[in-house]
Amino acid sequence: MSVKMKQLPLWLAALAVPGAAMANADLAKLIKDPKNWAMQAGNFENQRYSTLNQINKKNVKDLKVAWTFSTGVLRGHEGGPLVIGGMLFVHSPFPNKVFAIDLETQKIVWKYEPKQDPSVIPVMCCDTVNRGLAYAEGKILLQQADTVLVALDAKTGKKLWDVKNGDPKIGETNTQAPHVFKDKVITGISGGEFGVRGRVTAYDLNTGKMVWKGYSTGPDAEMLMDPEKSMTWTNGKMAPVGKDSSLKTWQGDQWKIGGGTTWGWYSYDPQENLMYYGSGNPSTWNPSQRPGDNKWSMTLWARDVDTGKVRWVYQMTPHDEWDFDGVNEIILADIDVKGKKRKVAVHFDRNGFAYTLDRVTGELLVAEKFDPKVNWATHVDMNTGRPQVVAKYSTRQNGEDVNTKGICPAALGTKDQQPASFNPKNGLFYVPTNHVCMDYEPFRVEYTAGQPYVGATLSMYPAPGSHGGMGNFITWDAGKGKIVQSKPEKFSVWSGTLVTAGGIACYGTLEGYLKCVDADDITKELYKFKTPSGIIGNVTTWEFKGKQFIGILSGIGGWAGIGLAAGLEKSTDGLGAVGGYAELANYTELGGVMTVFALP
Repeated sequence: MSVKMKQLPLWLAALAVPGAAMANADLAKLIKDPKNWAMQAGNFENQRYSTLNQINKKNVKDLKVAWTFSTGVLRGHEGGPLVIGGMLFVHSPFPNKVFAIDLETQKIVWKYEPKQDPSVIPVMCCDTVNRGLAYAEGKILLQQADTVLVALDAKTGKKLWDVKNGDPKIGETNTQAPHVFKDKVITGISGGEFGVRGRVTAYDLNTGKMVWKGYSTGPDAEMLMDPEKSMTWTNGKMAPVGKDSSLKTWQGDQWKIGGGTTWGWYSYDPQENLMYYGSGNPSTWNPSQRPGDNKWSMTLWARDVDTGKVRWVYQMTPHDEWDFDGVNEIILADIDVKGKKRKVAVHFDRNGFAYTLDRVTGELLVAEKFDPKVNWATHVDMNTGRPQVVAKYSTRQNGEDVNTKGICPAALGTKDQQPASFNPKNGLFYVPTNHVCMDYEPFRVEYTAGQPYVGATLSMYPAPGSHGGMGNFITWDAGKGKIVQSKPEKFSVWSGTLVTAGGIACYGTLEGYLKCVDADDITKELYKFKTPSGIIGNVTTWEFKGKQFIGILSGIGGWAGIGLAAGLEKSTDGLGAVGGYAELANYTELGGVMTVFALP
């Protein structure tokens, strides 16, 4: 076997590692080698940190374009590539192409293009994005827009198995990257704007057979919730959720079309065997139609990977009135909180508050605003865990067909799905943010399966009384709940960030710039380069043949760029984003390109 291995190309050898007792042991091994970028977030903890330091704060100014690759698709390009051995695997938005590229020659080794019904496109809320691939044990996992989850042979691109995860005819689609934890592929569902009932589902990595499914709303058994053992923050301590914790907070059967979808990023703590994720907004956006706390939408979850059973939950925005989806990533880290080392879960929510929780117990430790312009709530009551809503900005209190003005942040949040990163060297989090406010007018809407179930008209604009831009790149102290530094940007920072041992932090801008700054002083911009289109993808890094590379997908779109991506012009279209980001058309155009950088 060793003789044959020597004859294999580098990338094939890396993919030929035999399975171990733990089904993801080879994935864990690949993650430990910084030459690879084997998960969308770089590791199980969602830290987006690399120990590579060949590119550093002294020489990053010398970066040059090494090569580029066009995906041939003109919609929004979110997520980023995977790099394993000498192979790069990259995806596209709908129709969800997958390319395997040899890093030595940039030759396309194989290409996979699924045949999907284009009728799925109108059912996708905020562009036809896809947030990337997963890898495990010689398999590339693709979550298609039409909800089909596919396993491909990483060497050949041959389909090994597929399974249907939902039904687009009732508004169910998929945009998120699948995640592999142990011997399971975990995926979620999109469609909160169509009355979809949110859930996460675990499939067997080798067969595609469903192992468990846990819903966001409904009966305890269907949520895999134990009324006596599943815990939540209650009156300053953790306590059991109690019987029918979700059903009691909905009127009648509304929970069946109650949203709480799960299209964000998931993290995993192997020691606790827990996966972490957030659930999205309740349906509809008109709060008057769904009285109650609408549990467990807008919630952070910790589930056992083997069984799906819930250890703890924490609802951030009970009875959401603003579409502050809770799907953003949960970053796992060990940091000092109030003078004590804690194993934490850190989450930057759409609602403008950053949360630090004990990831083992679910205890709420810190909840503070990460944009000073957030005004819909004064603070989070640390005893109850509930935000204290300002009556002036309550769309429920102001009522249907009333336009509530000046709400900060806008529905796309102080941060949407664009993932932050964590620097273990200084304990800081690097956060791409939106600096946007809105007017919000709810109206009555009836549910029809497969049709939009929104019930609100929005307008968006830059936060008033500020620097005039629509975004900031910030560093955050999650132990203290404080902004350390803030770097203003003209548009929202809609790119996933990267921080490295070389002392740099990198991110992309909606105009199309890749920017790298000093990780210890983010106001010092060290490098920028204008890529072919606006950036909503995530910055990644890897090493090949002794050389470090940085890669970014550009391709304007997503919610912020939906006007350009879908050709929309009415200011309230795109759920309010078209008018807010109209000026983007002066800076960029459509185009899906992977740009790879290296030192000369």
